[in-house]
Amino acid sequence: MRPAAGPVLETERLRLRQLGESDAPFILELVNDEAWLRYIGDRGVRNHADARNYILKGPAASYAKFGFGLWLVELRTDATPIGICGLLRRETLPDVDIGFAFMPAFRGQGYALEAGRATLAYGRTNLGLQRIVAITLPANAASIRTLVKLGLRFEKMIRLTADAEELQLFASEL
Repeated sequence: MRPAAGPVLETERLRLRQLGESDAPFILELVNDEAWLRYIGDRGVRNHADARNYILKGPAASYAKFGFGLWLVELRTDATPIGICGLLRRETLPDVDIGFAFMPAFRGQGYALEAGRATLAYGRTNLGLQRIVAITLPANAASIRTLVKLGLRFEKMIRLTADAEELQLFASEL
């Protein structure tokens, strides 16, 4: 597994590309960030082998099956990895959803909004999606603000499984 030959998307400041094995150290750090653990959940990634497995079974499997998934977000200027953003197909949701997470040093600078806008446009233009949703915990105020700025609107409360926490579902008719 290697990153794609080139970026999937580029914006003024960012490059979004497929995750590869060499991104395991970054993923290890990201998925163990306090905000990830609080708002997304513990994925049991404790070392580089776990991070590599996370990439293989998550994003890389999604690229192979659907042609999209969570992409690495890096700065165009120096290729510094700053987060992930992309589209997910979950068995428990009828629509594709957008997801994103950024390292603490890169939050509050508009990167999630910039990557999110490009991702939504990709979904509409390249994938022909008419509707994209997003899910978040009600306490995740920063993500909710970003979703609203992206044009998604709160639709309803849902649970992905019967025993899961209640989540807010946001939707965008594209």
